[in-house]
Amino acid sequence: MPRERNYSEAQGGRSYHPDKRSIRHSTDPTHSLFYPLEYSASGASIPSRIHTLVFGFYLVRNLVPVFVKPIGMPSKDLQFVHFPDTLRNWPWPRHLNPHFAVCKEESEAWLETFGAFSPKAQKAFNLCDFNLLASLVYSDLSKDGCRVGCDLMNLFFLIDEHFDLVDTHGARSRADIVMDALRNPQIPRRDGEWVGGEVTRQFWLNAMHISTPTFQRRFIDEFQIYLDSMVRKAQDRTEDHNRSIDEYFEVRRVTIGVKAAVIVNEIEMNIPEAVMQNEHIATLIAAATDMILIANDVYSYNVEQARGDDRHNLVAIVMRTENLNLVDTLDWISSLHDNLVEKFLDAFHQVPHYNDPELNRQVAEFADGLGNWVRGYDAWSFESERYFGKRGREVQATRVVQLLPKVL
Repeated sequence: MPRERNYSEAQGGRSYHPDKRSIRHSTDPTHSLFYPLEYSASGASIPSRIHTLVFGFYLVRNLVPVFVKPIGMPSKDLQFVHFPDTLRNWPWPRHLNPHFAVCKEESEAWLETFGAFSPKAQKAFNLCDFNLLASLVYSDLSKDGCRVGCDLMNLFFLIDEHFDLVDTHGARSRADIVMDALRNPQIPRRDGEWVGGEVTRQFWLNAMHISTPTFQRRFIDEFQIYLDSMVRKAQDRTEDHNRSIDEYFEVRRVTIGVKAAVIVNEIEMNIPEAVMQNEHIATLIAAATDMILIANDVYSYNVEQARGDDRHNLVAIVMRTENLNLVDTLDWISSLHDNLVEKFLDAFHQVPHYNDPELNRQVAEFADGLGNWVRGYDAWSFESERYFGKRGREVQATRVVQLLPKVL
């Protein structure tokens, strides 16, 4: 059952009104939000390339917490990144699945049997601790469910890293391999095929043992949408395409993979599609997706800007399109996130009730799981070494890091 949380207290807190200075340039951040009644886009794979990870681990050793420059300082004087406390009123606490340790050990060992990365890259991959991410965002699942979640997170990031190495044609070929493995898991993969096919096949065979047919159909549909978006991302990279803020959100909501990932919370449920398409549940999924991608882009920006790899980062896109410095950009994004929090909590209290008690229980647990996803992703960002190395807890407390110099 969902854990007891004081949702009314969070809603009853001080209402947030964005500082007009942060959005004085033409675009209100809320204009980037549009949630249709039937939200069907799936989220997008969250990471950047493995060599970016290795580079990042080298750089973050020198992160120095200090006080940020005041708003309004010229961009040339900005030397520090101050992360907004976006979840200051979020009612979901951090909660770790009690099966984390054993699932991490099993899933990590399983992935390494495929030899998908070089030893150096595998070490960097492990430091990101995607099993911790799974155990934070799937905190209420059984041991078997937690293991499926760990395997899925490892698969997501394997796909993301490997798709970054190929052009549009190569990405489409690999996407087709993954979908064939999902639709035909009983058929062994061909010798010499890209390793992602066999990783997917084994993941899905394990997931099928504990999942409902309803979940299986929904997951396969969402994973197809996710992979199609990854092919589109490869095309953008190949064609050197820069997107606007609205275009970025449209693509990133899918490439981050959240929609396909969050439905693992219903792995043993039978929630009808009509219920999932309810406008309030759709808003919960959409708002959670945007909050997660904002967290990813804000926390990864420092390393990405240092190595010139920030084209697909919201911070860099807002700075470019709105002509803002870094401080005002983060203020702009914080205002956007505050609106998302309000939108999520409003929708959470309007999730419909049904005559079927079991369906009501499943819907309540799924909605609760979406709130936990937002908290879990944020917690993982500081507890793993993905973004801040061994200084994650320190950065979480101070919310400040030194802006890294660009490496030519």
